[in-house]
Order: sequence, then C-alpha cells, then structure tokens
Amino acid sequence: MTIRAVFLAHTAAPSGAELATLRLASALRADRLAEVAMIYTEDGPMVERTRARGIDTHVLRGAFDSRAMTIGSGPLRLLAGALALLRLGWTLGAHPATRQADVLVAESTKALVMGAVAARRARIPLAWQVHDRIAADYFGRLPALVVALFGRVVAQGFLANSRATLATLRTGRRPAEVAYPGIELGALPDRGAQRDPTETVVAVLGRLAPWKGQDVLLRAVAATKIRPRRVLLIGGTFFDEEPFRAELNRLAAELALPVTSTGHVDDPRPYLRDADILVHCSVLPEPFGQVVVEGMHAGCAVIASRPGGPEEIVRPGRDGLLVPGGDEPALTAALDSLIGDPELRTRLAAAGRGRAADFDITVTARSVAAFLGRIVERRGAAHV
Repeated sequence: MTIRAVFLAHTAAPSGAELATLRLASALRADRLAEVAMIYTEDGPMVERTRARGIDTHVLRGAFDSRAMTIGSGPLRLLAGALALLRLGWTLGAHPATRQADVLVAESTKALVMGAVAARRARIPLAWQVHDRIAADYFGRLPALVVALFGRVVAQGFLANSRATLATLRTGRRPAEVAYPGIELGALPDRGAQRDPTETVVAVLGRLAPWKGQDVLLRAVAATKIRPRRVLLIGGTFFDEEPFRAELNRLAAELALPVTSTGHVDDPRPYLRDADILVHCSVLPEPFGQVVVEGMHAGCAVIASRPGGPEEIVRPGRDGLLVPGGDEPALTAALDSLIGDPELRTRLAAAGRGRAADFDITVTARSVAAFLGRIVERRGAAHV
C-alpha cells in the first residue's frame, strides 16, 4: 500500500530546511514512493515552488508569526508564539489534507508544536524531520532540553539529517533514522579548469548569519599568502539578520577584499560553477551541510568546518579539507594550500564530484518512504 504523507512547514521562506523538504517530497512523488501533500502556515516563495513541482500544496494561515519564536526571543514572545502554534495546530488537525493522511511529518521544531496537536486530532502518527541539532550551543541549554523532551513525548518517529543531529535527540525506543538532505544530481555541470593562484575565485554559500561564519572567512582570506581574485558571498538574510550583512560589507571594505555579495539567489549553481573553491565556515557545528555537497557536485574544491555534519560528507585530503569551526589561522592555512596548488584543487574537486553522488535524493527518498511506512504500520499494530 502506498502511504499518504503530509509535510508541515511553519514558513514559506526558501531556507535550507524548506528546500531540502521540497527535494524529498518531489522525489517521493516522482518515484511513486508515497502520495505527498504539503501544508504551509504562510504564503511565500516556497508555495509556488512546491506547486510548480506538481505537489498538492495548501496554505493554512493563522495568527502565528514565524519570527515570534526565534533564538533569543523573550519569554513573553515565546509564550505568545507557542500558544499561536497550538491554536493553529488544532485547526490543522481538521484540515482535509491532514484528515486524509496516513502520517504527518513536521519539518521543523515549530512545525512539531503544531503537528503534535494536529496529529492527535486527526488520529495519525507524527514524524519529526529534524534539521537542527537540538543542542545548547544553538538553542540554549533550557530550550534545547525542553525541545528534546517534547519531541520524545509527541513524535512517533525521528528523521535526522545527520548522525550529528541524531546524537542530540532523545528518541527513547521510538524509531529513528538518518535521512541525509540529498541533492538532485542530474547531469554533471560543465565548468572550466581550476584557475591559476592569482585568478582564484572563492565562494561561500548560505544564509548570511553570524553562526555561518562569513566574517571568519573574510578575515582568513585577508591573511592568505596569495589573495584570490574574487570572493563570492552567495546568500541573503532572514529573521532580522540584515545588520550582519552591513557588518560584512564594512569588514570587506576595511580589509580591501574583492567581495561580491549576491543577495538571495534562487539558483546558486551558476555561481558555484564559476568558483574554484567553496568554503563552508560555520562557527557552530553544522547539522548537515547541504552546501558542501552542492559545491562538490559543481566541481569546486571544498573546505568545510568541523565538527558536525560535514565530517560525514568530507573525507579529509581525499575529496576536501576540514578545519575547526571558527579557527581563522587554520582556515587561512587551508586556503593557502588550495589557492597555491591548482593541481590539488583539481584532484579534490574530481573526487568531490564522485562523493556528491553518494547523497542522491532518490536514495534518501527510498529510505524515508520505508521508514514512514514502518511508522504507520507500528501505529496500526498498537491500535489493534
């Protein structure tokens, strides 16, 4: 029997988790592994993107503001946001798409709060698709504990985006599986050869946010023996992080770096094809690191931060380099080794393309479909 899975998202902004869920839902539908629907709690770019893929898509608006429960919000704002999520979850539980589903998949922590109420009202199991490490260094000690315990109570299964993320969860005896946020491989993109040292182009891809470490990259680049010809900052800002963008612009000017800031782009692949080196430079452990795989597939030589998900992608010295997150001297040393050695870049980039194939979304979709099927069967057996 083909199950019907409904994915629930608290935001329609095109950030990493939402894009990963879209790729997964598309693969599940395309390979007829599951009947898929998507529910967003606000309108936005992801709604049209999802509909364009032929996925049954719904918008259920409520009083909840997705910015009301960001990290650092005060207790009153957090409480108001949580109450709005619970009310919206009750409404969601009566939505036709939810009523017709076999399983509800919450693709964020906020969606988990809504989903707990919705799944209970609709009498279907709830799976938590976990894109964030539920750890004190990201959420804060008490919020991380509360979220982890809440998830253990309300979720019937856990889909973690890496082993690093799974290690931060309290799953108890509930089923749990690592489901990497696969990429849509397609044909290998054409690109030119790695450039000479003085012509090197370095790129960093992702949301401009302090924990993503773009400022660390700029300072590391400024200390290199051979400065690259251009540095690409590919990505926009969300959730009141615009001041960080201005800080990066000031820093680039102070260091006299040849920085191009693209802002948000729907398709970063042309920029990646033009880059020689992709740097992932998060200062906190990354839950997975989709951009690392995307850079590999595009033919970039990759430098990534550890610990976290990138350690599950990059095999140091074989298909990329790893440096401690936030360690500017180590990042400078890695950049020096790649900028000054086009042959090393070429070798790592070639191996990286092969490594990227290990993260094909179709592989992830098959494992997720089987996992969700087990959740549904387990719930059914418990009610016999």
